[in-house]
Amino acid sequence: MARLIELLLLVPIPFLIYLHLVLSPYTKVEESFNIQAAHDILRYGIPSKNIANEFRENYDHFTFPGAVPRTFVGALLLAGVARPLIWLRAGLQIQILVRAILGTFNALSLVSYARAVKKAFGKETGMWYIFFQASQFHVVYYASRTLPNMFAFGITTLALRFLLPDTDATPGSSSRRYRLCLYLLTVAGIVFRSEIALLLGTITIYHWLQGNISIRYEIIPAGLSGALIALLVSVPIDSFFWQKFPLWPELSAFLYNVVSGKASDWGVHPWHFYFTSAIPRLLLNPLTYLISIPLSCIVPARQRAALSLLTPSLAYIALYSLQPHKEWRFIIYTIPPLTTAAALGASYIWTHRTKSLLYRFGSISLILSTLAAFSISTFILLPVSMANYPGALALNKLHDQAHGSKPVIAVHLDTLACQTGVTHFLEKPPPKSPLLVLRGSPDGNVPTLRSGATRWKYDKTEDESVKGSAIFWDRLDYALVEDPSQIKGRGKWVVLGRG
Repeated sequence: MARLIELLLLVPIPFLIYLHLVLSPYTKVEESFNIQAAHDILRYGIPSKNIANEFRENYDHFTFPGAVPRTFVGALLLAGVARPLIWLRAGLQIQILVRAILGTFNALSLVSYARAVKKAFGKETGMWYIFFQASQFHVVYYASRTLPNMFAFGITTLALRFLLPDTDATPGSSSRRYRLCLYLLTVAGIVFRSEIALLLGTITIYHWLQGNISIRYEIIPAGLSGALIALLVSVPIDSFFWQKFPLWPELSAFLYNVVSGKASDWGVHPWHFYFTSAIPRLLLNPLTYLISIPLSCIVPARQRAALSLLTPSLAYIALYSLQPHKEWRFIIYTIPPLTTAAALGASYIWTHRTKSLLYRFGSISLILSTLAAFSISTFILLPVSMANYPGALALNKLHDQAHGSKPVIAVHLDTLACQTGVTHFLEKPPPKSPLLVLRGSPDGNVPTLRSGATRWKYDKTEDESVKGSAIFWDRLDYALVEDPSQIKGRGKWVVLGRG
C-alpha cells in the first residue's frame, strides 16, 4: 500500500505537464526555431543529395535564420522519436506529439529528482517537494515547450539529482555520481545553453571547496569527456544543417549575445530582477521563499543540506545578474534545488505540527498556500496563457471557413501571427488531388459533386517595400494582419474577424 501511495504521489507532475500541453497546444516565437525544425525534418527528411538546395527550398531556417544559428540536436531527437508515430493525422496532432516527447523527458527528469529527494531527506520532504513543484506554473507549463532552455532543463535536473545525498553510496559510487553530474552539465551547456557553464562553475567550486570532488578524479575527467562528446555531437550536426563548417551554435550565440552585448537589445532589467521578481514568480507560493527556505537554513538538522542546495544555485543567479538582459528562463535550472530547500523547511514544520501551536499554524498555512498557488496556476495563469495565441486561432478559423471554397487559396501571415502560434504544423498539407466541383441544379435534385481539396499557399513576406505595393495584396485571398490599414488597395478587402 505504501508503495502504491508513493507512486500515486509521483503522478501529478507528468499529469499536469500533459494537461497544460493539451489545453495550450500552440507555440510562440521563442519556441519557433525548434518546432519548425522538427516539422521540416519529419516532413522532408534529411537530404542526402543536392543538400544545400534542399535546405534552401524546404527548410524554414534558411528563409528565417534568426540573429544567430541554433542547434538542431534537440529538434533532431524529437523528430527521431516522433517518426514511428506519425501515422497520426498531420497538423496539430503531430505538434502535440513532438511537444509531448519533450514534456515526457522533463517529467521523467522531475520524477527521478523527486524520488532522489525522498531517498535523501525522507518521505515528508519528498512529499512537500512534489506538492510545491506541482503547484508552480512556469515549470509545468513550459516543460513541453521547445525553448532551448527546456531541452537543457531535463538534463540539468538529472545532473542535480546526482548531487543529492545517497545513503547507500560508497566512496567509489559517490565519485561516479559527481562525475556524471559535471558531465551532464557540461553537455547541456555546450549543446543547448551556454549560461549553464556558469552554473557548472558555481557547483564545481562549491563542491571542490567542500572536499567532495577533486580536480584529478572528478573535474577534469567529467569536463573533458563531456566537452568532447558534446562537441562531437553538436558541431557535425549543426554544420550540416546550417551548411557552415565548422559551426558551434552556442559559441556563436555567446559571442553575439554576451561578448557583443546584443542581448541587451531585447531589454534590460535591474540587477535584483531575479531575486525580487523572477524567483517569486517561479516558486509562486510566497511561503516557500519567505518561511520555508529561511527556516531550512537556520535549523541545525536541515542547515547543511539546505546550504548545499542553495549556495551554488544562488551564486549562479547572483553572478548571472551581472548580465543586463534577464529572463526567468535563464535561471529555470535552479528551481528544483530551490524547491527542495523549501521542502526541507516545510517538512520540518510539518513533522513538528503536534509539538506547538505555532508549528500547527505553520502546517495549516503551508497547506492552504500550496492549494492557493495550485489554484492560481491552474485556474488563472493557465487560462490567461491559453489566450496568448491569436495567430494560431485565426488561422484555424480561416481554415474552417474557407477550406473547400476555391481550388487554390493564398493567405498572408504577418509577423504577429507567426509569433503567436502559427507554425508549419498548422498549415494544410498539399492535397493529393486538386479541388474539382461539379455544381448541381438550383433546386437540389442534382447534388453538387466535389473531388480533391483546396491547395493552400502561405506567404510570410516581411519586406515592407514589397508589402507597400497593391500588386502584392492583389494576388492574395486572405490576410492575417495586426493592422488592416497596412493592406493596399483595400477596396476588395473585408474584415472577417478581429482577435
